[in-house]
Amino acid sequence: MSSSLTDQRIRALRGTKPKADPWRAHGALTESERRPDGSTERALTIFLTGSECPFTCVFCDLWRYTTDAPTPPGALPRQIAETLKAAEQPWPERLKLYNASNFFEPRAVPVSDLPAIAELCGPFAGVTVESHANTIGGRTLEFARQIPGKLELAVGLETIHPEASAALNKRLDLGQFDRAAGFLAEHGVDLRVFVLLGAPHVPSEHTVEWTVRTAVYAAERGASVVALIPVRSGNGELERLEALGQFTRPTLSQLEAALDQCLQHTAGPTVFTADLWDVDRLAGCPECRPQRVDRLRLLNATGKPRPSIHCAACNG
Repeated sequence: MSSSLTDQRIRALRGTKPKADPWRAHGALTESERRPDGSTERALTIFLTGSECPFTCVFCDLWRYTTDAPTPPGALPRQIAETLKAAEQPWPERLKLYNASNFFEPRAVPVSDLPAIAELCGPFAGVTVESHANTIGGRTLEFARQIPGKLELAVGLETIHPEASAALNKRLDLGQFDRAAGFLAEHGVDLRVFVLLGAPHVPSEHTVEWTVRTAVYAAERGASVVALIPVRSGNGELERLEALGQFTRPTLSQLEAALDQCLQHTAGPTVFTADLWDVDRLAGCPECRPQRVDRLRLLNATGKPRPSIHCAACNG
């Protein structure tokens, strides 16, 4: 993909890129997650190191964990094998392979590595990978056939706000997303969707509304899981937009409100969750923050409404 002037501006505003070793995963964690059938599933997530995504979205901070060069053949299987060797057994039911890029883009994941990766996925009932909607196709189905378990594809929809969506530099429109969702459903591949809380170019007073509308849109198109992800500042471009009044950092109360509203939509089995990996970065009342984070964890775990928290310090 050729680099546009927007791509060049976004990249120029970044800080120094940390040196990434393409032969070592940059992290792993095990967590529990609710599934559409009501069960609770444990998942091991491996954060793989590989080639940077070519799409250069305005909100992205994952470039920090990538290399400028194509991922070397053999690197990803080694990262996965070494992480599995060090992981506590018994292994969880699900393996998530997040490579901060697009799993079905050959520069990021060499096609020659897919059989070896599939073999390493053998012990897991479910396998989740992430990829841009525009990279979904025949290679996706080939990988799905190679693994014994069920494939789930994580796709960033981000927002359906028309002006904001067009300004994210993601090169994705709703028609493309809808076709990808339909393709996955037709071939029995599960769909996980990432939705932004605090998407740039969405007015702060409307961010909860558009987050919920986007999450419901994804659910109506068959998403098994919808994760609400607060936008993380710090990539330079977001600070530029913030100075222009086109980005406002999301808050803990907005994340709580968005998840509460999503859980009111019970038309289908979709699991709505709030991403809490960087919850400490969200602005919030110091008095009630611990209780609100605990409440979000319970909402994620159960999917059932919980009593609201009332705080005299913030009138929340």
